[in-house]
Amino acid sequence: MGDAQGTTLSFHEDGRTGRVGPRPEPVLVLALECGRPRAGSVRYRLSDLTGVALGRGPDRRAERAGTELTVRVPDKWMSSRHARIEPSFGRWVLTDTESKNGSIVDGHTTKRAVLTDGSLIELGHTLFIFFERMPIDAEAPALMELSATDGPAGLTTLMPFWHVELQRLRQIASSEIPMLIEGESGSGKEVIARAIHGLSCRGGAFVPVNCGALPENLVESELFGYKKGAFSGAQADHPGLVRAADGGTLFLDEIGDLPASSQAALLRVLQEREVMPVGGTRPVPIDLRVVAATHRDLDDMVAEQSFRHDLFARLAGFRVTVPPLSERRTDLGILIGALHTRVFPAEHPGFDIDAARLLLRYPWPLNVRELEQALATAQVLAGAEPVRAEHLPDSVRTGRPPGAPRPVVLSENDQKVRDQVVAALREHQGNVSAVARALDKDRKQIQRWIKRFGLDPGSYR
Repeated sequence: MGDAQGTTLSFHEDGRTGRVGPRPEPVLVLALECGRPRAGSVRYRLSDLTGVALGRGPDRRAERAGTELTVRVPDKWMSSRHARIEPSFGRWVLTDTESKNGSIVDGHTTKRAVLTDGSLIELGHTLFIFFERMPIDAEAPALMELSATDGPAGLTTLMPFWHVELQRLRQIASSEIPMLIEGESGSGKEVIARAIHGLSCRGGAFVPVNCGALPENLVESELFGYKKGAFSGAQADHPGLVRAADGGTLFLDEIGDLPASSQAALLRVLQEREVMPVGGTRPVPIDLRVVAATHRDLDDMVAEQSFRHDLFARLAGFRVTVPPLSERRTDLGILIGALHTRVFPAEHPGFDIDAARLLLRYPWPLNVRELEQALATAQVLAGAEPVRAEHLPDSVRTGRPPGAPRPVVLSENDQKVRDQVVAALREHQGNVSAVARALDKDRKQIQRWIKRFGLDPGSYR
């Protein structure tokens, strides 16, 4: 690059490290094999390829010859020369080659189709998803394969930006730095917290506490414990949840719901590393790691003085925001495989193609929790048979999520903001990260607007 004084940085180059940053690239994801849901998913970078041949083979493999990639899948419903994907005038086009069962793109059987961002491709009983502009590091591998058992639960992803965040989280996990996990309800915050505890190598227990479920008049006695006779009904000493996590990890779920009256007491525990039981006269020293989680916006709560700023500072040593499942289509196959491993017996035959299609097209507004519940119900209804569409919830079959937001009357200023967000979503095919960059806003702010205005990024793909 020459000497630093005369160097001009490219648009995607980091001035501090000289490392080339993420650039939007076309990507193909092998999301799910219906008959082998636990086989995992694969991400293929397409930017320097002139074509991808897709077909049946004895096992799953990818072979590159020059600028040509051949992908084989052990799917008896696929033909050996099933389809080809190649660039054409700035777009990527799928052509059905010699298949017996046809190629389906976004629900339509086709001989040739121009792919758009998020296109769902069905070849036999295998589903692929095409992404037109996925921001990805130049150093990222050309092929990335993940299964449900690769790494701790919750810490596997094919999403480049989320992969970077999870790598940072892994670095922090072995320290004593407190963590704040933010994200929508059901997005998997507790799963990540348990993974952090596992990576921390702490010998004590992982103790989850739902702050919103504790009765306000019992918060301190439940958290900090009490001495015998401290109040009516206290017939024996009780150590409390905080002391139960001594030597381990205290997970404070829904920390935003902790009553204001208890926030000061929790702050003292975190500051002094000791806990005073209700009715006690001597504090008890503790050694614990604190991980907190919330679906609420703590920044706004601190600004509104409904959450203590000093407690917030103690909890937010490292912050990570879990993306909603609607933004994690690359990971749907991995998550389905992980849940299939947990919910179904090992010998279960997997999914009918119609059911798999519905699972990958549904937006999952209630996140991983909704997906898990749908598969748990399907397991009971399907038994030893493959999961069919009729085994899935009505909302998944119809594509209409429950509790869709009603239209609201917006102020003139809100309408302008909404129009800006909608225009950016259209321009960037629903890519929230790209919208944030285009509008020069934090990604969390774009997510707030999307939720406030009842927008669905997936509908712009």
